[in-house]
Amino acid sequence: MSPEVLTIETAAGRVYATGRVLESEAVVFELGGAMRGSVYVTGTHHPRHWDQFTAVRACLGPVNSFKTTAPDRDQPRLAHGHTGYRGSLTLYNDGRDSPTVYVHTLNSVTGHAPTERVEDVLTAVLEACAEHVAQLPEVPAILDASRERDTPALLAFLDWSVQHSLDEIARMDRLADETDPARRKAVAAWWTAARWLPRAEQPAQMLALADHLASLSRALNVLLWQGPYYRARATEGRARARRTDAEAHSLRVQQNEYPYGHRPHLADAP
Repeated sequence: MSPEVLTIETAAGRVYATGRVLESEAVVFELGGAMRGSVYVTGTHHPRHWDQFTAVRACLGPVNSFKTTAPDRDQPRLAHGHTGYRGSLTLYNDGRDSPTVYVHTLNSVTGHAPTERVEDVLTAVLEACAEHVAQLPEVPAILDASRERDTPALLAFLDWSVQHSLDEIARMDRLADETDPARRKAVAAWWTAARWLPRAEQPAQMLALADHLASLSRALNVLLWQGPYYRARATEGRARARRTDAEAHSLRVQQNEYPYGHRPHLADAP
């Protein structure tokens, strides 16, 4: 990639971004004009598909902020300002006519949110850099390098997530099983109280059947929804565990089957 200067129109004026490929893994843009500093653009996975490296992420600063942190003095700032900013933006295809943009939190190096005007400037610069990289002929190699870089950590996370889901499923199943006998006992007690109600000389039976805190009716109402709720949570957990396990399997297959530099282009992603 030969150096190319982007001209980005922003609320603060024109920003010029000169990009260079960094070891086939990223493109770093040096900023001029209305901004000073750098923007680091690399590949990443689709936000909803951990195994699909079809997105690009632009980070404020000279490094991948998801892997390391640059000193405050190296963070980009407006040309006439003294405050550096951190944050990132992900550009991905979501089946729409144009790529989807997701802006991660933008903050100053002191932890304060930028003004709306500054946020618009930062977002415009990040988006322009990300869109430019997404159309480069080098992007398949960048996405491939990103997959190789991030897969070990992703697999560790996905394996943990599957086990966490299995533990949660077991807990929900146990709670549902414990609810069943308690519900049956509460139903039997409620009907016993109801049968005694016509002959009751004391208000105790009436209080037991009334819907108030700590009453038999309130306890029964809770038990009636608890069982189905726990079982629904367990069903959701099983679906989530299956999906996560499938994505982890897909990543392991890709480790062995995808030759370097043959990842899909962002524009061709499903």
